[in-house]
Amino acid sequence: MNDVIKRLTAKEVSEAVRNQEIDVVDYIHSILDKIRSVDEKVHAFITVLERESVRQAEEINAKVKRGEKLGKLCGVAVAVKDNICTKGIKTTCASRMLSDFVPPYNATVIERLLKEDAIIIGKTNMDEFAMGSTTETSYFGATRNPWNLSYVPGGSSGGSAAAVSARMAPIALGSDTGGSIRCPASYCNVFGLKPTYGLVSRFGLIAYANSLEQIGPITFNTDDCALLLSVIAGYDPKDGTSIKINMKGYKGCIDGEVNGLRIGVPQEFFGEGVNPKVRDKVWKAIKVLEDVGASYE
Repeated sequence: MNDVIKRLTAKEVSEAVRNQEIDVVDYIHSILDKIRSVDEKVHAFITVLERESVRQAEEINAKVKRGEKLGKLCGVAVAVKDNICTKGIKTTCASRMLSDFVPPYNATVIERLLKEDAIIIGKTNMDEFAMGSTTETSYFGATRNPWNLSYVPGGSSGGSAAAVSARMAPIALGSDTGGSIRCPASYCNVFGLKPTYGLVSRFGLIAYANSLEQIGPITFNTDDCALLLSVIAGYDPKDGTSIKINMKGYKGCIDGEVNGLRIGVPQEFFGEGVNPKVRDKVWKAIKVLEDVGASYE
């Protein structure tokens, strides 16, 4: 049963908790067991919050028993990149300089996760101050790709992608300036999204590039990606770059109509040095979209 629980998506976990089909404490213990058995080799985490996550699980169990309203991510374990501030929990940016830094406040995205009854399972490894693309430059040691330990997981959000890929958490937060969510998601065979600038609050993010960097989801499937984005997106007066928009459910972006969509395809990405297999896969995906009514330019 433990193996089944570990492989549940975030959406499946929240539904199972709501329906009282799984005990949240048991679920969190199964996730912690997975981390103990795998992370010595992968090194996706800098900090694992064993006592804190079990305490959160007990609180959510109590809410379930009292019949209280539950959040969108009730009981779901979430891994968080270690450049996102967490109150009372070390936030190191994978640097010796901040190895003992404990923020006095939560980033807005953390507050939104907690409001929806998510459980922060740990802080994930990264390139130091997000300056890298391999997650090899961390002061705490390199993260390895769960699919092949001799490979890198990509970066700088490599710890978050590796944690999701190895089923040490169903969803995670990363940050992205020029590929730091998207590259590790690709390398680790999971889903990653860099949201539109201003869509997700950057308050509490120790950013590499303020004018570019965004916090975004890393998940095992697109449903979870839409779910996590629906929680963290939205206007925040604490962030001067936050934008006010009328948000709709992101699930509709997955199930919606493709016919008539226009897709921008930067031709420069297909230049000298691109892996032929990657190039062919991308063009195959474009062709599939074209066949169902989309166009590209």
